[in-house]
Amino acid sequence: MNISKLIYTCLLLLGATVTNSAIANEHDHSHGHASTQQKMQLDQGKKWSIDASLHSGMSKIKNSMEENIDEIHKNKFTDAQYKSLAGKIDAQLAYLFENCMLPADADAQLHILLFDIMQASKQMQLSDNPRSGAITTIKALQKYPHYFDDKDWQALQH
Repeated sequence: MNISKLIYTCLLLLGATVTNSAIANEHDHSHGHASTQQKMQLDQGKKWSIDASLHSGMSKIKNSMEENIDEIHKNKFTDAQYKSLAGKIDAQLAYLFENCMLPADADAQLHILLFDIMQASKQMQLSDNPRSGAITTIKALQKYPHYFDDKDWQALQH
């Protein structure tokens, strides 16, 4: 297991125990995990600025979903395919964790969105309803352009 995967796995395990207040106070790009009860917010009515790594990672997650969206919608995706898709998503999450350089407030909002994607990926890998994880990922991808100013973002096609 390489160091990135080890760090990512540790973060997943710690995510269940990190409190919301600790997340709000930390900003060391360790990407602690937000609760799904937290609501995303705009930056005083404006979208949050992004960096190139955020656009790249989110676009690759979106592309992975788009490549499989028809089979997911038609309920023809196998458990093995969900696990493979989750692996691709996890690779992009690890990339985002390693390369994210957002200001603290934008980063805190990103944590909320990425937490949803991480939980969805876990659901695709471990649950008896992996399709629900895919749907959660689609919803997070649809939410992303409403909160982040990604001028090159192409809406999810489905």
